[in-house]
Order: sequence, then C-alpha cells, then structure tokens
Amino acid sequence: MTETSAVHEATKQTLLGRLTAFFVYVFENIMPDPYVFAVMLTFLGALLAWKFAPNATPTSIVSAWYAGVFAIFTFAFQMVIMLVAGYALATSPAVHRALERIASLASTPMGAVSLTLFVSLIASWLNWGLGLVTAALLAREVAKRVHIDFGWLVAAAYSGFVISTEGLSGSIALSQATHGSALNIVEKVTGQGLPLSQTVFTRFNLIPIAVLFVILPILFRYLGPTAEHTVVADPERLRAEDQAKIPPEAADTFGAKLDHAWILNLGLAAFGIFALVMELKRTHGSIDLNLVIMTLVLVGLLLHWKPAAYIAAVKHAARITGPLILQYPLYGGLMGIITTTGLAAVLSKIFISFSTEHTLPFFTYLTSLVITLFVPSGGGHWAVQGPFAIPAAVKLHSSLAGTTMAVAMGESVANMLQPFFALPILAIAGIKMRRMMGFMVITFFVSLVAFGLSLLTLVPQQ
Repeated sequence: MTETSAVHEATKQTLLGRLTAFFVYVFENIMPDPYVFAVMLTFLGALLAWKFAPNATPTSIVSAWYAGVFAIFTFAFQMVIMLVAGYALATSPAVHRALERIASLASTPMGAVSLTLFVSLIASWLNWGLGLVTAALLAREVAKRVHIDFGWLVAAAYSGFVISTEGLSGSIALSQATHGSALNIVEKVTGQGLPLSQTVFTRFNLIPIAVLFVILPILFRYLGPTAEHTVVADPERLRAEDQAKIPPEAADTFGAKLDHAWILNLGLAAFGIFALVMELKRTHGSIDLNLVIMTLVLVGLLLHWKPAAYIAAVKHAARITGPLILQYPLYGGLMGIITTTGLAAVLSKIFISFSTEHTLPFFTYLTSLVITLFVPSGGGHWAVQGPFAIPAAVKLHSSLAGTTMAVAMGESVANMLQPFFALPILAIAGIKMRRMMGFMVITFFVSLVAFGLSLLTLVPQQ
C-alpha cells in the first residue's frame, strides 16, 4: 500500500475506530502471555493479602495457594473436556454444515462481526459454556470466508460472554433459586431463596441486556482497523486444522470392525440420554456445566456415528487444550489466596461501609469488578462476596435480588478484561490474547455503563 492510500485509509476510520486502534496498540505492546499474566496476578494477590488481609502470614498465604491449585482441578477438567467435546462436535459433518450456513450470511467485515457477536450473545445467555464454544467455532468459519482482522472478529465472539452470568446458566442466580444449595446465601440469611423471576427475569437485568443486544453488534462494526493494520487469519490453515484424520476402515480383524461399529456409539448415546433425563428430573430442569458437557459428548457420538470417527475428532480437538492445563491451576491458587486469607472480605466491607439502601447494589457491583480480577469463577466469587453483601442488604433494607445480581453483573463485565474465561475461546480460535484485548476495552466500558445505570435506576427497593 502506498503512503497516499494509507493516509486515505486512515482518514476513513471513525473516531471510535481510532480509539480502539490505540487500545490495540497498547495491549499488543504491554500485554504479556496469559500464563505470565496469571503468574503476575498470583504475586500481586499474595502481596495484597500479606499487606491488607487479617492474620495473613507468608506461611498461610503459601498454604492457601497450594490448596487452591488442586481445588480447581474439577473445574479445570470440566473446561478442557467441554472444549474438546465442543470442538469434536463441530467437526461432525452436520454441525460443520450448519456453521458454514450461518457464516455464509456474512459477506463483509462489518456484517461478520455483527453476526458473530449477535450469535454469541444468544448462545451465552442460554448457557455460558455453549456460548464460548459456539462463538469461537463460528468465528473460525467466518474467517475462512471473509477477509477480516481476526482479533476484531474473535473479540466480537467473546463479547457475547458479557451477558453470560445474567443468563439462564449463571451460577449465582441459579444457586439462589436452588433450595438447600451450599451457595444459596440468601436462603441461609433470610430463610427464603430467590426464584429466577426475581433475578434473571427482571427489568433491571433484562433491559441492560436488551440494550447490549442492540448496541454492541452495531458498535463493533466501527471498531475495525485500517487495511494497513489488519491481521487476517490464514483460511487454509483454519481448514487444515479442522480436518480430523479418520483411520480407514479395515475389515481384516475383529478389533478393527469394532472400531467402526456404529452400534457402540448409538448404545452409549442412548445410555447417556437416559442418564440426562434422570438428572434433569432430579434437578427440576436445572442446566449446569456438567449437563452441557454430557450433551456435547452425546450429540458428538451420534453425529460422528462410528467410534473411530469420534476418537479421531477428539484426538484432533485435544491439541487446543495445552494453554489451559497450567493456567487454570494458577488461577485456582490465586483464588485460594484471596478467599482463604480474607482479602476479598476486606474489599467487600470497604464498599459496604459507605453504602445506602439505594446504592448498595451499585457499590456491590463495583466491588465485584475488583474481586473478579482475582476470583473469576462465579461460584467461588459468590462464596466470598455473598456472605458480606447479603447481610448488608438485609441490614440496609436494600434489594436482595439487586445485590445478588450486582455481583453477577460485575463478574461478567470484569471478565471482558480478565483472561480466565477468554482462554477457551483463544485456544479454539488460535489467536494471541494481546491481539484481541484492545477491542475488548470498548465492550468493557459499554457494558460497565449499561449495568451500572440499571443498578442505580431500575432496582426496586425492598
């Protein structure tokens, strides 16, 4: 590109696009690898705990870190198997064709980001795990067809996750609606839980979500870099990566015939479907991460049809999980430090100390933004902030539902700058975090304002 054309291209970029370009430049130059970021947060969390947490000593901090590293293993494996099962499902002929049809609706870069973001918002609201997998895979399909900056596109895919904790699978809202749940702090304090009609399906939750559904897909259209600074994905690389090598059927041996015996996949899927029905009956229709994972596996078994085909797809998908294996335990250790030493409680009490009946949800929201940087897992986050926020709401006669959802909203907004939940989508897309994060700043600020205003103006008083 000549100097004249480059200047002309730059002048066509919107003010918002130039602002985003600045953030992209900053993040590409200062943002470390997610693993390094997790290590730095670990040391920062340890220092803050040592300085501000009650009775924290170097020995107790190290012990809390060690326990946290292993306490997160269940969740870490859930995330790994969800990614593998979701990716394997996407390589099945039927799902791959469906993704291709959706991706074919976009013919321009602006249309591509709007489409990807809109689909991601829908999927994430229905289920956060489904949203991560669907958005990342759709972004890959779109990138095969449209000449578009891949960081811009993947950021649009991840931006839909900003409404995940306010949706049907948000662990904070679900736990308050589940009688006897260990995380139902509202029930423990007041004797009564909060049905979803008082949390998820309320004006103060649905209106900002509706606003983001309208604003974000439109806004993202104007964040694209100039042609000079566009970094596209290699479509041929993406196509090659999506091709799982299925071993040829061999009729010579009994074992080889079993490898291709469709009846085994069908039988296991039937077994699993029966188990899912029983679990849904037991939980009265509640959908959790385990149910999503099992569904992805069972549908994958059916759509790949033969054991050999599914095995090949899983082996192919497993290659993307490497970055997650070490980083999630690091975050587990960090959460152990923050929660065990009481640092999160200190932060929560500071904001609560100057809250009123009207402002408690908003200041709980601000507290949640900070705590999420160190405790990004919804259940763990609620376990450390809920026991202080809910009694404060009772004392101040503030809205229990508003205070509860304020924690969830703060978590989802802060996740736009916290790599914990971005790791899966980065692994599937095959892109560096620093390339994506500059675009996420816009999502962060827009959602920050949308949910903050809602908590200040739309939450009903007790």
